[in-house]
Amino acid sequence: MSAVQLAKGQNAPLSASQVAVTVQVGAAADLSALLLTSDGRVRGDQDIVFYNQPEGPGVRCIPPSGGQPWQLQVRLGELPPEIEKVRVVTSLDEAGRTFGSLVSAPVAVVTSADGAPLAQAELSGLSSESILIAVEFYRRNGEWKLRSVGQGYGGGLADLLRDHGADVADEPATAAPVPAANTPASQPVSTQPPAPAPRRPDPYTSDAMAAPSPAPAPAAPPTSQGGDDPYAQAPAAPAGDDGSRLTRGRPVNLSKGQSVNLRKDDGSNLSLVRMGLGWDPVQRGGILSRRTAEVDLDASAILVAGNDIVDLVFYNRLSSADGSVRHTGDNRTGAGDGDDEVIMVDLNRIPVHVTSVILVVSSYEGHTFQMVQNAFCRLIDEAGRGGELVRYQLSGGDATTGMVMAALRRTGSGWRMQAIGEAVQARVPQEVFPMMSLFAQ
Repeated sequence: MSAVQLAKGQNAPLSASQVAVTVQVGAAADLSALLLTSDGRVRGDQDIVFYNQPEGPGVRCIPPSGGQPWQLQVRLGELPPEIEKVRVVTSLDEAGRTFGSLVSAPVAVVTSADGAPLAQAELSGLSSESILIAVEFYRRNGEWKLRSVGQGYGGGLADLLRDHGADVADEPATAAPVPAANTPASQPVSTQPPAPAPRRPDPYTSDAMAAPSPAPAPAAPPTSQGGDDPYAQAPAAPAGDDGSRLTRGRPVNLSKGQSVNLRKDDGSNLSLVRMGLGWDPVQRGGILSRRTAEVDLDASAILVAGNDIVDLVFYNRLSSADGSVRHTGDNRTGAGDGDDEVIMVDLNRIPVHVTSVILVVSSYEGHTFQMVQNAFCRLIDEAGRGGELVRYQLSGGDATTGMVMAALRRTGSGWRMQAIGEAVQARVPQEVFPMMSLFAQ
């Protein structure tokens, strides 16, 4: 079966109730959908499906993977009865670039759910457009049809949204932020710093892991006494996994799988350390960039003895039962420089039967690591003024909601830090428990 070739404005009947759409563009571009009523307007934000809101009624936006471009899946039979039209929109990621500057015209490809070709439309004759309505599905006498559109907007995002009934500011670049997904759209958005958020409901909490009493704060870091500085005789910068000691001002950069001894230059072991984890939301230049969601990741520490889980420290349980591991609090945006979440570990107080402390980052709201950049895990000598000693920087982003970042391993001579960097599906740290044998030691 060959695909129907559609010129601009042409239409064709649809023989499938579930279809998929891709748009081949010779540049980085997004794919989105607008669900419209009979008056050509969206009912609200729920009718705008894009990379930060990938699910809508009857429509799903799937990010690129395995060399495949963005794809929209449309289940026509599941669209609400008041939705008369679904417009498929593509937009260029690079700011200031237009479709007219591309070497070849974009091509929209429509297939059935099983991949059989249905239609193809070359979207030629473009010039200053940066956002383009590629094709649309529309109802006619109770049946769904497909039309090639190939028309866009030189004015960009604001023109597109206004034309379809979305509420936008006069200047999109300075528009007020849209409420997060868990905030009713009718409520005004405060510009004041938010109050501390309550702890989240935790469906996994059990009597076996009830919240402990607050642990006492560790003693203040010791001050330097004369020239007694364990980092004073700094040798050459150490390489990971060779038994060398840590050097102030010259942190070890670990690769995935590597580890390093947590030992100072004077031969003594580290005691109180700070594990800092950080990330930045990916900045996108495509459609609805002003609506980019704040990426909410959570750092957790899982204490294990062999393959057995002993304790968990996370946003709903900020201290281990013995007080050796403490979480400093939840960060819900990833905004700002430096560490986004911090876990303090007193290595001398960790119970002797605990063999590893596994550091996990999970996405409570379901954001994937494709929406995160510059993710890192670093270790700081909190007691000895040593600054950053070890750093593990992640590269790339997986379409998963969790990451096992690193582990502190107990050895016969002290502790080691190992970079793990394994992607997992986990919106809360407890969902990593069944996989713990893969990361415990």
